[in-house]
Amino acid sequence: MRTKSTGRKKINLITLGCSKNVYDSEVLMSQLKANGKDVSHEADHGDIIVINTCGFIDNAKEESVNTILEYVDLKDQGKVEKVFVTGCLSERYKPDLQREIPDVDQYFGTRELPLLLKALGADYKHELVGERLTTTPRHYAYLKISEGCDRPCSFCAIPLMRGGHVSTPIETLVKEAQNLAKGGTKELILIAQDLTYYGLDIYKKRALADLLKELVKVDGIQWIRLHYAFPSGFPEDVLDVIREEPKVCNYIDIPLQHISTDILKSMRRGTTFEKTNALLDAFRTKVPGMAIRTTLIVGYPGETEAHFEEMKQWIKDQRFDRMGCFAYSHEENTHAFNLVDDVPEEVKQARVEELMEIQTQISWELNQEKIGKEYKVLIDRKEGNYFIGRTEFDSPDVDNEVLISAEEVYLSPGEFVNVVIERAEEFDLYGKLV
Repeated sequence: MRTKSTGRKKINLITLGCSKNVYDSEVLMSQLKANGKDVSHEADHGDIIVINTCGFIDNAKEESVNTILEYVDLKDQGKVEKVFVTGCLSERYKPDLQREIPDVDQYFGTRELPLLLKALGADYKHELVGERLTTTPRHYAYLKISEGCDRPCSFCAIPLMRGGHVSTPIETLVKEAQNLAKGGTKELILIAQDLTYYGLDIYKKRALADLLKELVKVDGIQWIRLHYAFPSGFPEDVLDVIREEPKVCNYIDIPLQHISTDILKSMRRGTTFEKTNALLDAFRTKVPGMAIRTTLIVGYPGETEAHFEEMKQWIKDQRFDRMGCFAYSHEENTHAFNLVDDVPEEVKQARVEELMEIQTQISWELNQEKIGKEYKVLIDRKEGNYFIGRTEFDSPDVDNEVLISAEEVYLSPGEFVNVVIERAEEFDLYGKLV
């Protein structure tokens, strides 16, 4: 065992899961820094490890558990002093984790930030609400506009881990956006469990459009992107803002999950085949050229071959700009857990692969149509011989990237440039500066 350091302890924060966890980690880091703590995000080492876990589906839970075990092993070897666990997995399974992995010093839920800070020798500073240390490249940042979810989706355990929907007031979000802009942020990516529910609890109406109208006034912010909308009750005044406000990207991430009316009913999604298609038609009519990203679930209980064939045909008909797909995960304490998980795992995985093959072909065809066209591109980074950026139709990490040869030009992360596309693959575009 190594001798414990008597100097300033280094805290290393490890973040797993979605962008909402990234946001929570950034808030934690801001609080720790304000308390004079030496904190890093996913550094090579640290005396104290804090793991922000994900508990959404089986693969995410497995990754979280393996990460906890990895750092507990380092603690046993004397290479780290303490291990703390927070986040969704810890919120949902704390008693089980305490029993199965007792060498973790303490477990905290998603709503126990003050307690976690206390364990780390820090005080919760109320004056820092809305401030955080971003872990993304400084030119873009996530802006979480609400916490929790009130939707009754049968397959989802998010309300168990995050609680009910709570909107953040518009003025608080505008102040946070202003602070981010002062630090160099040019793109805001709005996130929530459900963007479209925003405002119902405080303003007694869906207020996403009102929020967008205030955020576009923030100097320095040039792009605002919408992630995780819900199809049922979608406030169509948001489409007017997207169309009319140049700063709001012609892009939306709307996880539709399925298209069969039978499955949607069992999923408790509050929509149907017809209503879903009508909403997509409204998107494309009101905002011509809008990029639509969706996520689908295959292998939900009761999904037959006929249901799957219906979904395949629908994907071919809709030609989504971006699409993700994952196999249904049978989650305890959800409504769907009472159903028989009757689609074999190998069938689920085969269906995922089949849908993604269809989408890959669609993506290739849509990208071929971009050749010769000019786009405004935000540069994210340099990688090898290329500067890599994105158009307004692409979100970081999950969508298309635009590659520009670094042999001919020098570009800086956060810089906007105009690019003509010369070549296109399934998920990459190659271009040159105008």
